[in-house]
Amino acid sequence: MAPPAQSPDLDVVRGTLDLLILRALASGEMHGLAVIRWIEQRAANELQIEDGALYPALHRLEQKRWLDSEWGYTDAGRRARFYRLTPAGRRRLATQVSWWERYTTMVSRVLAPEQGQ
Repeated sequence: MAPPAQSPDLDVVRGTLDLLILRALASGEMHGLAVIRWIEQRAANELQIEDGALYPALHRLEQKRWLDSEWGYTDAGRRARFYRLTPAGRRRLATQVSWWERYTTMVSRVLAPEQGQ
């Protein structure tokens, strides 16, 4: 079986979407589409977030009490649900950023060529 064709856009690594959402909302309250745009802009449009992944994640984070939400209106006058971090969400973000930094450092060590190769 041939490997899947490479896309210029990277898929979100499983398990990181929650971290990306928490980070986006650390900069302020946003509706779902604004969260997607914020993440994609910060990733220089090389990372694509699908609506079908985002909204279940937002609901999951809200159930964990890491986010609060309320209905409001976008700048375009459309009704939308706006999300914001709770204090527990801010603590979770700090924990996850620390874990991510340790994890990526470890993976980089493993992937680095051995000396003499």
